[in-house]
Amino acid sequence: MKFQLAVNMERIDDSLDMNDVARHTLEMVQIAEDGGFDIVWSAEHHALEMTIAPNPFQLLTWWSTETSRIRLGTAVATAAYWHPINLAGEAAFTDLVSGGRLEFGIGSGAYQREFDRMKPGLKQSDAWRYMQEMLPAVRALWQGDYEHDGEYWQFPTSTSVPKPVQSEVPVWVAARSPITYDYAMREKCHVNCWPFTRSFEEAELYKKHLDEAIAKADNGWNPRFALMRHACVYDNEVDRENAMNSIRRLLSQFENLYRNLGDVKNGFPASIPLEQLEGREQYDPAMLEVNLMFGSPERVIEKLKKYEALGVNEFIYYASMGLDHASQQKSLRMFVNEVMPEFK
Repeated sequence: MKFQLAVNMERIDDSLDMNDVARHTLEMVQIAEDGGFDIVWSAEHHALEMTIAPNPFQLLTWWSTETSRIRLGTAVATAAYWHPINLAGEAAFTDLVSGGRLEFGIGSGAYQREFDRMKPGLKQSDAWRYMQEMLPAVRALWQGDYEHDGEYWQFPTSTSVPKPVQSEVPVWVAARSPITYDYAMREKCHVNCWPFTRSFEEAELYKKHLDEAIAKADNGWNPRFALMRHACVYDNEVDRENAMNSIRRLLSQFENLYRNLGDVKNGFPASIPLEQLEGREQYDPAMLEVNLMFGSPERVIEKLKKYEALGVNEFIYYASMGLDHASQQKSLRMFVNEVMPEFK
């Protein structure tokens, strides 16, 4: 099993200084590189302090100057917010300055609130159409002159400048629905998935979608399959309680955005009381500890081996959950030192 890190610059409130947030995020990336992680992922989100990532390629370029080996991925570039020429050039430049370390992740986008501001009139549920038109155009632009006459973009002959250093940039698609798995296999992409806080059965469903899509495509493509979970390793009750309080506070803001329920003031989403939500059993601490990659090193190893047996060959350690910086780094170091050796 290979390991990847997803980490955001994040603030739950304005008590943290942005310079400290930036420094901490870079330190997490460097811990991951030193510990043998394969990829680090940056997101794309707009006008939200809980995920400060207006341009994932800027983040990756920054990290590339402070690292030397870890590969650098977008998880994900939101297709509808970009023009194909712009996206192809930004991605290729990142590949160039990082020495050919780009992993290109593309997706549909998550929050209707962002679409209302970045692409007014577009429903989040329709955004996959932009992603499916975007990816072939970007790949063609990386190869050379290309003219595009599509449903969402039209442009005369153009090309990506610069071109990627890699002869073939690895492409990843964020997938949950069967239609996206089918598309990823047809286009020979790797897949990352995120079961949120749902049970192991959700991961089994995603693996079923993947296997069916591979069979349907029947093109010889053997994708990498990465699964992401919020992760926190701890060995005492105080750290456990800290982790549980942090993830539940974050989820109360996430549900605001995901379900488009409440207000966002100066970039900070209001916390929706979890007891008011339909399906609030999803946020029960006992359930969270079972479903997320939470627990002692031994418990986390046990969970990872269950995913490995399912066919998940890469695990994305999702570090950002509003936890204080010292605790985030302590957990990541424990994962490196006490969990990962079991999978080498």
